[in-house]
Amino acid sequence: MRRRISVNFFSALLLLAASGHWHAAKADRPAPVTVKLTPKQEAAAARALRERLLADPHRPGYHFVIPEGTGMPFDPNGAIFWNGRYHMFYIFQDDRGHNWGHVSSTDLCHWRHHPTKLVNGMFSGNCFVNKDGVPTMCYHQVGQGNAMAIALDDNLDNWKKIDSNPITPKTKPGDQHHGKYQSWDPYGWREGENYYAIFGGKRAAIARAPSLDGPWEYRGDLLARPIEGVDINEDISCADFFELDGRHVLLCISHDLGARYYLGEWVDEQFSPTHHEQMSWVDNSFFAPESLLDDRGRRIMWAWAKDRPDFKIKDDQHWSGTMSLPRVLSLAPDGTMRMQVPQELEQLRYNPKKQENIDVDGEVQLDCRGDSLELRVLIDPGTAKECGVKVRCSPDSKEETLIYYDTKEKKLKIDTTKSSLKSEVKAVEGGPFELNQGELLTLRIFVDKSIVEVFANDRQAVMRRIYPSRDDSVDVKLFARGGKCRALLVEAWDMMPSNPH
Repeated sequence: MRRRISVNFFSALLLLAASGHWHAAKADRPAPVTVKLTPKQEAAAARALRERLLADPHRPGYHFVIPEGTGMPFDPNGAIFWNGRYHMFYIFQDDRGHNWGHVSSTDLCHWRHHPTKLVNGMFSGNCFVNKDGVPTMCYHQVGQGNAMAIALDDNLDNWKKIDSNPITPKTKPGDQHHGKYQSWDPYGWREGENYYAIFGGKRAAIARAPSLDGPWEYRGDLLARPIEGVDINEDISCADFFELDGRHVLLCISHDLGARYYLGEWVDEQFSPTHHEQMSWVDNSFFAPESLLDDRGRRIMWAWAKDRPDFKIKDDQHWSGTMSLPRVLSLAPDGTMRMQVPQELEQLRYNPKKQENIDVDGEVQLDCRGDSLELRVLIDPGTAKECGVKVRCSPDSKEETLIYYDTKEKKLKIDTTKSSLKSEVKAVEGGPFELNQGELLTLRIFVDKSIVEVFANDRQAVMRRIYPSRDDSVDVKLFARGGKCRALLVEAWDMMPSNPH
């Protein structure tokens, strides 16, 4: 006879609903305890966890969020458009260590969960198509080195880690590359009859092989030369390397600089950078970018939107891991990066509202409210030193998040110093941005419970996590400081959640 366990007990078990068993996941706990469940108990546990997640006021609704458990890190990995579907893998942790969860979508909004088959020490990597036309993962196998795995079916549900793993070339004292190169966060691709891989680290390296099985050999530094403002030894991790509109782009992170990108040329097995920009500034909350090329020729990127720098905000609610919105990357005629949200997100809009020609001297409250919104605002800055929008405002303004263009510092900013009366997440994030003479400010603002993303004139994007403590922090306002501005157009939509819970 099985011992009856209460549903309240189930709501406290982190991985119960996913597996039918619970294992202690922390390394400092005693040996794992396994509780075998009946089918009814398993269903009750899954229901209890779902209800708990749905009741969390900070859990985003249309940003992809970990279905349950811990994603710290929660890097997007292995992104590929394959057989008509967008596939994305993400790192999560349990008693097996680092694993890759797997989801797919046909519309970039609604994601189907796949079986978890890439487990036991899976860390950052990418997906590409090998010489046989089969999707192949290049990833870091914790405790071993860089490695490869090959898909066994078109749904990408089953994978085989190749027998020759790891692919990291062996070196010994006296070798040219011994002790110089690190070996993590690889990025692999096929070029002609060869395979190449970037091995991340403080002096990122290029490796080459005639086949997946090798032999793999170091070819030298990834970077042919440094670029102004960035030390040649600055680490390059979570690399993503591709051609875009005739140039080569290197997306990556630095553990000091956060998410960033280089533009340049790939010549003679080295990357010669000509331009460098950051994608996070005040801290590393926007992290680990990953992209794919779809059947429409779009280069689409995601990043991990950290809960906070020390990772702790949401883990006590049985989930921690949020992706940014997808960004469509392109190059403008002047060679600078453009960032837009894909058109598919418009399918989530409902309850449209529109206001026009609003003069702003101080603050003006708008007739839209909510914690799950898209806003499109067209502003003539006029004489204002700062102009923009306040979201998640309480009626007494004790809680509010500011989104604005700073005309003096020439930056697009999100100010979270008053976003919450309780949360310690307080900072002003700002990315370089300057309007041209006579150019209007066009803001696309996405508010999704505890995350705000802003796109300005398709030239800059800024993200921040917020955790308002009050249920009535849902007002939206226009504001101007140091002068007056005019909002020529304000469009607002409620956004339909696309996550199942």
